Amino acid sequence: MTIEVRVPQLPESVADATLVAWHKRPGDSVARDENLVDLETDKVVLEVPAPMAGVLAEIKLKDGTTVTSGQLLALIEESTASSGAGTGAGSGASAPAIMATAAGASAAATDAAKPTTPAAAAAASAIHAAVTTNAAAAPAAGADTGVKLSPAAKRVAEENKLDPKALAGAGRDGRVSKSDVMNFLAAKDTAHAGSGAPLPAPLPALARRGGRVDQRVPMTRLRARIAERMVQAQATQALLTSFNEVDLHAVNALRSRYKDSFEKQHGIKLGFMSFFTKACVEALKKFPAVNASVEGNDIVYHEYFDVGVAVSTERGLIVPVLRDADQLTFADIEKSIGNFATRARTGSITMEELTGGTFTITNGGVFGSLLSTPIVNAPQSAILGMHKIQERPVAIDGQVVIRPMMYIALTYDHRIIDGREAVQFLVTVKQSLEDPARMVLGI
Repeated sequence: MTIEVRVPQLPESVADATLVAWHKRPGDSVARDENLVDLETDKVVLEVPAPMAGVLAEIKLKDGTTVTSGQLLALIEESTASSGAGTGAGSGASAPAIMATAAGASAAATDAAKPTTPAAAAAASAIHAAVTTNAAAAPAAGADTGVKLSPAAKRVAEENKLDPKALAGAGRDGRVSKSDVMNFLAAKDTAHAGSGAPLPAPLPALARRGGRVDQRVPMTRLRARIAERMVQAQATQALLTSFNEVDLHAVNALRSRYKDSFEKQHGIKLGFMSFFTKACVEALKKFPAVNASVEGNDIVYHEYFDVGVAVSTERGLIVPVLRDADQLTFADIEKSIGNFATRARTGSITMEELTGGTFTITNGGVFGSLLSTPIVNAPQSAILGMHKIQERPVAIDGQVVIRPMMYIALTYDHRIIDGREAVQFLVTVKQSLEDPARMVLGI
């Protein structure tokens, strides 16, 4: 019986996706729910699982193809013996093939290098042996090893012929991310260099011209979408940025006083993002235009507070949304942000969690930024930029004291937000953070 594998239903806001990489080849046996192919949308990478166990009979579309909902991707032949016989046949055929390929590549590299000294010849022989051994011994990263790898991690592991069982994941439930694989490779290279063993010759992936190297890499869907939205925001909105600075002495004192009991009770650390989220919600309530958006000639005032929190990942910046942030406690906010960050970096965040949002907070301070002008996440009308906390001398009650200061920036659409509202919004955020009791009392 032949089963069709089709593109799953894409979210309403996503018209198409790009086929990133197949993890199986025609003739390979597949298990039910095993990931066959990765589809990259503007925001997330979707995994397409096998609907049944069997043998992958035919692949209809190649890597890099743009696909839409319901489009035919592949055909699977159902076979009761596919798991045992198919796997055995694949193993028997693939190992010699890989060994032959590796041996051929090694021989070609040896012929090109033409070692003329005994040391060079010994090094070439060692590289040849290492490549052949690794190619024959290392299982495919996509094999059923029980190790959870993100799509990007699978590709890197397969390219480097790594055994997934040797990888330790820092993600949720031990999920291995691309950064985990890269850290493993870096540690492996360091240990290899320290042992004095010869390193494999670099792959001739880039053309060298007089010692200068160029590498042309196509944009990912996410990077292209980010570029499109940034240009769109600059072209369609009248963007302006206002600044202020905040003394975080009171927030630091509050965190120091309650951090242990907070973590003990809620199982998560008390960070700064919950304070800033709460402060922004209080300011948004007073200045609804900052929480609004423009649709044609209409201004849409949102009577709810869905705050987006920018998270940096290996694929680019994404903005998961805290729904109804005004109804969340400090613990709810900290847990949600921590969960978003972990799943965003392991590629398991959902499209629904990235859509919508009426206001955004971005924290460049974690990277050391002292001051910046963030770009609005259209169709929203404003974004708050947080920056590095730096101890500076300030004048308080006629005395010069050292305080933990942070610059904050509000970029806003001047078409619907006046300068007065933007400045007063920042002042409200400043007052809430410098006197946190205001957020409790609602003043």
